[in-house]
Amino acid sequence: MKEPACINRKRLINTFVELIKINSPSFGEKEIGDFLAERLAGIGFSVRFQKYKQSFNLIAKKGTKRSLPLLLSAHMDTIEPTNGITFAVEKDRIKSVGDTVLGADDKSALAQILEALTVLHENRIPHCNIEIVFSSVEERGLFGARNLDFKGLKNRHALVLDSGGRVGNLIVGAPTHITYKMTVTGKSAHAGIEPEQGISAIRVASEIITKIPDGRIDEDTTANVGIIDGGTATNVVPKEVVIRGELRSHNGKILDKTWRMIFKAAHATARKHKARVAISQDVEYNAFRISKSDPFLRFMKGVFTDCGIEPRLARTGGGSDANIFHQHGIMAINISNGMQKVHSPEEFILLEDLYKGCEVVLRAVMEFERFREKK
Repeated sequence: MKEPACINRKRLINTFVELIKINSPSFGEKEIGDFLAERLAGIGFSVRFQKYKQSFNLIAKKGTKRSLPLLLSAHMDTIEPTNGITFAVEKDRIKSVGDTVLGADDKSALAQILEALTVLHENRIPHCNIEIVFSSVEERGLFGARNLDFKGLKNRHALVLDSGGRVGNLIVGAPTHITYKMTVTGKSAHAGIEPEQGISAIRVASEIITKIPDGRIDEDTTANVGIIDGGTATNVVPKEVVIRGELRSHNGKILDKTWRMIFKAAHATARKHKARVAISQDVEYNAFRISKSDPFLRFMKGVFTDCGIEPRLARTGGGSDANIFHQHGIMAINISNGMQKVHSPEEFILLEDLYKGCEVVLRAVMEFERFREKK
């Protein structure tokens, strides 16, 4: 499909490059927030920073129509390391060339949104009311979205740009994500003089780990032990060990069953060794599933088709701000915006996908009003 002349490819690339040069780890988003706020204010958006205990979210609005707005969302933070980033702009892609990530997750989305909105502004193209949420601390458990001031938002439909892969994927399902902390308490003793008087929390914890589910449980469910911390010295029988892990599943019944298995195995093992175990859990986000017949999904599939891109429906094993939006009654579709090999030093994005992702945003905003009228 012929490129619309109004999208400025050079400016889009330059904006992306400017963004990836800004170091913005989780909890350190101030500089990039100021950059984004200035750019949005320059094209007519009202902008505010919604602060919460750990960081802030950037919220912007534009439009005077009485109809409900379309929400565009991406996150400002990146997984580390990004400090001292080195990258290359090649003929067909932009990639990391050092030991850091590129930061295309999620700065490619920020660049695509900024360019699309700039095109609308400078060409005075009619469009729907728009709300923007650029969240913070997404990479550490969706902190920004979980602390978002939803009372200040009016939208009921959201387009989230935070999925990897070639442009064209629409995420129609994401899992519930539970994290847990397991504290195993044994009894300390001198390891060289009277080890038999102690109860090694490390050995108890190790046995617990061998007895609980791990890896892929089934097509809907995964489990992982990610962190083990304990012990004070080699000459002390360790009294305490902390295990941190997670469960994810699209199936609530399987999730509950797996959690009960972990809980039961941990307590049984601790009792066998006359140790104790305390377990706490936190629901990071809940699962969502979008019906193939949903009107907004059909609308977005049409947007992709209009852009000459074949829409592909997909489920993911990861979470995004879309999970939190769904919990608050917002129909949110997370789409792939071109970033590949994210969270690694091999991260890259094809220039074609950087452009196509921008075109999808532009067309969605231009056509959303007609979608609202049909409803």
